[in-house]
Amino acid sequence: MMFVQFTLSLRNVEDLLHELGVDVCHESVKLWADRFGSMFSGKIRVKRASYMRKHAQWQWHPDEVFVKINGVQHYLWCAVNHG
Repeated sequence: MMFVQFTLSLRNVEDLLHELGVDVCHESVKLWADRFGSMFSGKIRVKRASYMRKHAQWQWHPDEVFVKINGVQHYLWCAVNHG
């Protein structure tokens, strides 16, 4: 399951909606996310990509590091936006 900006559990979303006065079960939130989540994320992804392509300096660079954990070496990386 994917949420736009923050990783929220179904119960977190249920609590947030309850604070806004919307009484809904977490199962309803799951059904809604399964039905409409990919549509919303797809539209957001397309808009973000088209906006970023307009800027000439839009580039992604990997930030990478090797870390030794319990004697085993691991490779960690993260994509960093240059802007």
